[in-house]
Amino acid sequence: MTMLSLRSDFPVFDADPALAYLDTAATAQKPRAVVEAITRAYATDYATVHRGVYRRSQVMTEAYEAARETTARFINAASAQEIVFVRGATEAINLVAQSWGGANLGPGDEVVLSELEHHSNIVPWQLMRDRLGFTIKVVPITADGDFDYAAAATLIGPRTRLVAVTHVSNVLGTTVDIARVAALAHAQGAQLLVDGCQAAPRTRVDVQALGADFYVFSAHKLYGPTGIGVLWGRAALLEAMPPWQGGGAMIETVTFEHTTFLPPAQRFEAGTPHIVGALGLKAAIDYVEGVGLAAIHAHEAALTRAAQEALGRFNSVRVLGPGHASGIVSFVMEGVHPHDIGTILDEAGVNIRAGHHCAQPLMDRLGVPATARASFGLYSNERDVERLAEGMEKVVRIFR
Repeated sequence: MTMLSLRSDFPVFDADPALAYLDTAATAQKPRAVVEAITRAYATDYATVHRGVYRRSQVMTEAYEAARETTARFINAASAQEIVFVRGATEAINLVAQSWGGANLGPGDEVVLSELEHHSNIVPWQLMRDRLGFTIKVVPITADGDFDYAAAATLIGPRTRLVAVTHVSNVLGTTVDIARVAALAHAQGAQLLVDGCQAAPRTRVDVQALGADFYVFSAHKLYGPTGIGVLWGRAALLEAMPPWQGGGAMIETVTFEHTTFLPPAQRFEAGTPHIVGALGLKAAIDYVEGVGLAAIHAHEAALTRAAQEALGRFNSVRVLGPGHASGIVSFVMEGVHPHDIGTILDEAGVNIRAGHHCAQPLMDRLGVPATARASFGLYSNERDVERLAEGMEKVVRIFR
């Protein structure tokens, strides 16, 4: 099966065959298998989970827990109960910050981030810092946009309680050597949280081999639905964490005097969950695994190199980031705002992202207010790269 043939699996291209969708890093288009799984769940199979004694509820509960099992296998978790379903990676990080952070961080402690981070892996720690009084330190990037491991070795010290870093940068496509960072963190007795939003759709994630302690990602970047995401945590860490939200489904017993709670993962899934979202995530994982993550990675890496070369032919265009970037290409053009680039490309049927990509500290480090970003998916092809280059020729003509 070639990647080109997979394009027909995505209904969006039936509606607009000429579309060059190059914003997969923001959110991926959905394959027909995911759309059909969601439709079927709502239309014919729907019922609540974990509560009903009637057969339909039991069947839906089995499907929901099967999605948890599939997700656990997808990232090689030791147990399905290490998988907590949340609204997305943002909520997953907030959960860890509020629950684990609230129980383990205080004055004199340090949390280490990096300049590559999305706002979702910065702001929750700032909120908790202001409440608890710990210190945030930041690992810089190198001149070419790589993670500075030498600086990390200096910054991660005996006061470090948590290191929280991205696996793949959503701006530069930089891939961080997580196992190397894990070794640095664990040598100091610190835990490691990894934002895997950009990694999970394009590379095989093995949380045990990586040495992470928490790993988070969102379904909608993995060709699944919005509103569902994953927090993986080591069982011992989750077991020691207090509930983050209270409500139905996460309790064992309740009186007006006292409440006891279920073990993880249910302890962290208060209320009726996004049942259909979990089923959509399972369908997306099944689809991606059917294609093969190694094949997806090789395909996107080839398109990334082609885009870097095509954009590099324009003297006024500067491509940002390290050479090993995969799936994501950010660039700027002298004297032209990325929003103007995005608007002109859109007129040519090419969808890219333009802005700070929820990474304003990284923009400050790069010395730019924003970038234009093209990002690829398994449905992207060589013609998309050609369309991008043709659109940039028009941008150059207009502004030069």
